[in-house]
This record gives sequence, C-alpha cells and structure tokens, in this order.
Amino acid sequence: MKKVILTPNPYRDKNFKTVREAMDILKNAGMDVRLCLPFEIDKGYDLPKDLRFSRLEKELPGAFCVVCFGGDGTILHMAKAATRYGVPILGVNIGTMGFMAELESSELHQLTRLGQGEFEVESRMMLDVTVQRNQDVIFQDFCLNDVVVTKGSVARIINLSIRCDGVQAMGCSGDGVVVATPTGSTAYSLSAGGPIVEPDAHSILVTPICAHNVASRCIVASDKRTIAIELVKNARRNAFVSVDGGKAQRISMSDLVTIRKSQYETKLIRLKDRSFFEVVNMKFRIG
Repeated sequence: MKKVILTPNPYRDKNFKTVREAMDILKNAGMDVRLCLPFEIDKGYDLPKDLRFSRLEKELPGAFCVVCFGGDGTILHMAKAATRYGVPILGVNIGTMGFMAELESSELHQLTRLGQGEFEVESRMMLDVTVQRNQDVIFQDFCLNDVVVTKGSVARIINLSIRCDGVQAMGCSGDGVVVATPTGSTAYSLSAGGPIVEPDAHSILVTPICAHNVASRCIVASDKRTIAIELVKNARRNAFVSVDGGKAQRISMSDLVTIRKSQYETKLIRLKDRSFFEVVNMKFRIG
C-alpha cells in the first residue's frame, strides 16, 4: 500500500472536516493514510480525540506523497520538510488565494486519481540564502517563494547595494527588496510591482519594495546568477531577512546576504491538465 501523509492546518480546516473526507476517499482508494500536523500548534489547542496524529519526521521517509490542506503559507511551510525527503506535495486550498494548491476543498473526489497513478509531478526551483558576517555564516536556509530584505516596522528607508555575479546591478533606496523564484512571482514580488513569471522559467526575480529612486526597477536574472545584497549608508541601522515569510533574521552593515539557485526542488503533484495562465486568470479573476 502506498503511504499518503495528510497535513491539515487546524486553524483553517475547522473540526478537520475536509481532512476527514479526504481520509475516507483515500482509504477507499486503497491508500495507507497517515495524519500529521504541518507545524507546532499553540499550547492549549485541543485536537480531536478520535483522530490519531503521527510525527511528520517519522512518516516522511518512504512516503508516496503529502496532501497539504490550507493556504499557500501551509504549503510553503511543508515544502522544506517534504523536499528534504524528495516527497511530492499535493495542495488542497482552504485559504484565500491558494495559488499553489491543485484542488479546492470541493474537488476532493479527484484524490482517487493518486491511487490510479493519473497525475504528473512538476518540479519547482528553490533558492538558497546565506547571511555571512565577516568569515562566519550566521544564517542559512532555502525557500520555494522568496527571500525578502526589509527595513522592518520603523517608518524609514534603507539603502541597499545589489550585485549580480559580483557586478553592481542596482542601488535600491526604499522599504527593501524581494528576491523571488518564478513560483514566488505571484506572491510578494507581484505586490511590489514585479512581473508574473511561468513556474518553469529559469530565472531569479529582484524586485524593489516601494523604491524611493525612480531608476530602481525589477530585474529578471538567469538562475545561474548569484545575487548579493548589502546595506549601505546605514551605519547605525539594521535590516531584516525573511525566507518564505518565516522568522526574520536581523542584519547589519557588515553582513552579506547571498542568494542563488538551490540544488533542492519542490515537487508538486498536478491532477489537472490546465495552463498556468488559466490558474492566473482564475485566482486573480481576470477576464
């Protein structure tokens, strides 16, 4: 039997209604279903007594796939853990946008196609990010959507130097910069004025956030490039680095943020034969 891990977001899937329905469908399709939480939940949150939860780290080795219930944030959170084990993800949207999700909660019947092998697996580029202070690496991570260098909550601008393979590409004064994958082009990068890019494009997007300089524009670089970001003209100020919307890492003038294509790729399961632009039109209600 193929082991399928279901990871519901308890704050979105109220009373685990959607995941219960999915469990029945997959079990009837002959799948070995395991239930895991995608992240640590708040203390005092009561889980249903009739559901048995296992540890994600225990179940990922040897898993056929992960079915992730929630919004894009839940899928992003799951991407790192699943990718380390080479396990593909199928997203079920219970959020608002759900751009990376393959199914809506009303389409759970299509999960039977997993047992029949009627699906494709799509690889999505990821980014490695390193923060170096002098000779020491103080932060290291990888992501599916984006790396954001920002000023934080204080109402002021920061000045950034952005280099591409060691060559000055942009001087950016403003709220910060988003460095995104093609997958992340429809997230924060888009809100900051960046372009929509097909997920299988081989590129890295560099998009200024609320730039104070009219010459600062989005750059679409090859995925073979290495992007380096440093603070300039801010000797007594700090900035922050956030990866896929996670906890921010404080950086200062002496730090170097380096971003490049990762050896890891997130694998997403596709059940529908549809164009990326159909998804864009549907999610953004175009046309």
